[in-house]
Amino acid sequence: MAWDIVQWGQFYTILMIGFALGMDAFSLGIGLGTLGIRLRTIAKISLTIGLFHILMPLLGIFTGMFLTKVVGSVASFIGGIILCYLGIQMFWAAIFKGDEDTRATRKIGGIEMLLFSLSVSMDALSVGFSFGLFAVNVWLAVVVFGILGMLMSAIGLLLGKRVGHRLGTWGEVIGGVILFAFGLKFLF
Repeated sequence: MAWDIVQWGQFYTILMIGFALGMDAFSLGIGLGTLGIRLRTIAKISLTIGLFHILMPLLGIFTGMFLTKVVGSVASFIGGIILCYLGIQMFWAAIFKGDEDTRATRKIGGIEMLLFSLSVSMDALSVGFSFGLFAVNVWLAVVVFGILGMLMSAIGLLLGKRVGHRLGTWGEVIGGVILFAFGLKFLF
């Protein structure tokens, strides 16, 4: 079955929004990647972000018609707090444990991974709220968001890992500052 111009237009719109949502995952992934995390951890984080980029818009779409104005600002606020917390924790660990070179074996725990994925996906929740007001192909949107979120976070994490090895402890400090700065962006 062939798509008409309206369906192609909706696809390109969803693709552009998915790319914009994925840019957060990419840029924040660079900051987290400076920890020198393992490839297996990068894969887990990327898959978790992809999953959250599917679940959060679905949640937003199903509740969007009722709570768009109130929860949209609350979601950004919560995401900002989480990112600030992760940034401070990363900065603190780099400054006070900087003498030990544990970067190559640094593991990201399950709670940290879930918090990071949740905070990166908060804007997808807000997009879902707005989609709840329009006739949008829900499944196409969430699949595109999930795939782009996963791919862009993996690219960001890999880039951060590569740059982080060259920067040493300062890479961790810079990564913490990046996460904190994005958290502040969501708060204000």
